[in-house]
This record gives sequence, C-alpha cells and structure tokens, in this order.
Amino acid sequence: MDLSSRTVLIVGGTSGIGRELARRFTAAGSTVIVGGRSTEALTEQAAEGIGTISVDVTDGASVTSARDAVLARYPGLDTVITMAGVMHMEDLRDPGHFEVAATTIDTNLLGTIRVIDAFTPHLVRQGAGTFVTVTSGIGFLPFPPMPSYAASKAAVHAYSEALRAQLDGTGVGVVELVPPAVATAGQEKVNPHALRLEDFAAEVMQLLSQTPTPREILVKGVLMHRWAERDGTYGDLVAQRSKALAMLPGRRG
Repeated sequence: MDLSSRTVLIVGGTSGIGRELARRFTAAGSTVIVGGRSTEALTEQAAEGIGTISVDVTDGASVTSARDAVLARYPGLDTVITMAGVMHMEDLRDPGHFEVAATTIDTNLLGTIRVIDAFTPHLVRQGAGTFVTVTSGIGFLPFPPMPSYAASKAAVHAYSEALRAQLDGTGVGVVELVPPAVATAGQEKVNPHALRLEDFAAEVMQLLSQTPTPREILVKGVLMHRWAERDGTYGDLVAQRSKALAMLPGRRG
C-alpha cells in the first residue's frame, strides 16, 4: 500500500491507536479524516490539519450521515479503517454483565458492520480501495476477564475473512489489523508488558507499506496470540491468563 497518496477515513481515530495512525498517515502524505464522538478530540485534530467528522457507530443514522458528509467532501476516499471499540471486564457469574456484553457487541462488531455497509457501495463503484478492520490478539487468545470483548474481536476476524472473499474481484481489499496490548491512555500502568504506542504504530506502518499488503497486519508482539493454537501453547496461555480473573471485583479477597 502506498501510504503517501491515500484518502483515509479512520472511524474511531480520536484516541489511542487510531489517533496515532492518523498522525502517521498524515505525515506520510495521505489525506486523513477521523471520525468519533469526542467533540474535544475532533477539535484538537482539526487544529492539526486533519479532517474530522462526528459519528457514533452504534447509531445507523449517524453512520449514514457521516458517510454522506465524508463522500461529499472527499469523493476520492479509498481507505476506510474501522476501529471504534470498547473494552470492559465482566464477571459472568453476575447476570448484570449482560448490559456490558450488549454494549460491547453493538460497538465492536455491529459498529464495524455498520461502517463497512455504509462505504462498500462507494468503494465497489470506484473499483479500488481498502477496508482495514481492527481485531485484537485477544480475539485469538482470550483474556478471561473480558469475554465479550474477546468474542466481538473473534467475530470481526471471521467477518473480515468473509468480506474479503465476497469482495474478491471488485478491486476492494480487506486488511485486518491485529493489535496486542498497546500502552494507550495509561495502559502502561495497568499492563507493564504493553507495547509502546510509538513502536506499535511504526511497525504497523512498515507492514502496511509492503507490496502486496499483508492480509493480516501482525506486529511481532502479537504473534504469540495469533498462533497459540497452531504452536500448541494455547491451553497453557489461557490458564496463565485466567489468573487475571482475580481482578474482577466479585473475585477479590
């Protein structure tokens, strides 16, 4: 992928990984638009010369409105990165977790589908373009305190595979970005093993720039997660990660 001449929409680009990728695509020479719900973050990014659009991926009308506004201003849009998401812990022994599960699936999975559905006709008509979906190492190697997050990301992986097959021959590619734990918004204090955001983003951009672009963007730090079943380490790693269930409020003490 030539990173210097794209017109890129990053839905969920107002913070963390998305915001850093927006900066890097801009620095590489691409035109970047970020979509999100934070008015403050959008204002800050507009001051940096990045295009902005307000969008809530849990609201179909909001996604449609954002699409229309983006395409009216950027008719040559050729790359859509959909990464809006939420991550919460859940205790499955507590029936009250269901509301968290519903929000997680609505945002992470259905939000991804809403964005893809909105922009598929444009990219197919154009005959060229790329969707970049964002999953997680947790989608391949579950982190037991976050069951719905893991399920949503595993589902986005499967959806990405099916989308790629269905769009074959249209000129529209599908790339899956699979982050490991990345130190964003203070996560370095929660997880000392989290990859530095700057290092992660640099590796992602290097992988995206390859020709042909890989179907999956796998930084070195996520390979353990992605290939755990193949490598025979899955059971031991899930058992190790299950120790984190002690973090749940109802399991303490």
